[in-house]
Amino acid sequence: MVTGDWWLGWVAEIPGANAQEKTKEDLVISLREAARDILELHCMEARKEARNDFEEIALMI
Repeated sequence: MVTGDWWLGWVAEIPGANAQEKTKEDLVISLREAARDILELHCMEARKEARNDFEEIALMI
């Protein structure tokens, strides 16, 4: 979405993953970083809550 001189975007599946940039290319980079950061934070919080009582497996979607 373009508003004035800014490209605005979000990742619908990840609440809070949104960004605004001057170019579409920079927007895509920022959205990817925001999504990655949020998922990493959720993972860290889950590990903290589970302590050592969990098994980690790789999942590709």
